[in-house]
Amino acid sequence: MSRDLGLRRLRGRNRSALLAASVTVLSLTASGCVVVHGEREVRPATTADEAAKALQDFTAAYNAADKAYDASLDAEFTTGALADIDAARLKAKRANSPEGNPRHTPLELSDARFTIPKKAGWPRWFVADAAGNKGGQNRWLLVFTRDGVDDTWEAAYLTLVPPDAVPEFKTDADGWAEPVPANSTDLAVPPGELGRTYATYLKDGGDAFEKGPHTSGWRAVRSKQSARPGLATQYIDESVTNGDYAPLALRTRDGGALVFFTTRHFEKQTAAAGTTVPTPNKDVLALTTGDIGQSLTMEFLSNGAALTPASGAASDAVRILGRTQGLTSGKGE
Repeated sequence: MSRDLGLRRLRGRNRSALLAASVTVLSLTASGCVVVHGEREVRPATTADEAAKALQDFTAAYNAADKAYDASLDAEFTTGALADIDAARLKAKRANSPEGNPRHTPLELSDARFTIPKKAGWPRWFVADAAGNKGGQNRWLLVFTRDGVDDTWEAAYLTLVPPDAVPEFKTDADGWAEPVPANSTDLAVPPGELGRTYATYLKDGGDAFEKGPHTSGWRAVRSKQSARPGLATQYIDESVTNGDYAPLALRTRDGGALVFFTTRHFEKQTAAAGTTVPTPNKDVLALTTGDIGQSLTMEFLSNGAALTPASGAASDAVRILGRTQGLTSGKGE
């Protein structure tokens, strides 16, 4: 689908997409090597105790923000796609319920398991996998990241997946996991290319992904919605890979990888001449600027978790395990 469809990127984002710049450190080692741009020692990203504390802090902040519908209460503990999705949700809810959430039920996470990669440099990150009292029987998969030893751990990715879908990770003798570089060539799709490959699939189809609700199912829904009588719907999808939105991947025991990635999606509804777009719900209205007349363009951000097979595997189709999507802005015309 061409960008000539008139879909435009909406402005007014509430937070920067760039990582904080790391301090450049130059130090002469005993061997005479110069170390540039900070720490290069390969070591675990954190400890299990610190990871547990990060999950606890996030949960407390998330509950406070949800109860008050106040994005400032958990802004310190979220970043990237999750931060944008969460902030937009809270903004819309607060606009329609300024006194807070009358149906707030605290999120409770239990049976937490932590997968901590051993790596050099920043950012450092780890994965938390926990059971929750929301989301049915699904496991909550969260990726926490930080850019320096004195920074707060922030949740960048959140997806809910069935318990039997969480893969077994490759670990060393000490239990530390192996991160996979974005440009890895030993996977069916490199982590850095997964978002672009997904966007292309949503437009053109193909066999790059296994069938499921976030792939063939989503394409079927779009096809049905794109040609409703009196209302045309057009879509544009794109990968987001910069800064805190960068894909992160862990090696699985079978040689593949679990990849967390971000995509952006535009949906433009255009009414037939002489008519107007149906009025959306109040949460959409709270995030929309302009007067909704003949068209409404909505921008969504999505963060997903996918299993990418190793190169040479029996099947090279990527499986989307889970995906969390939220409206971040809209524009009426």
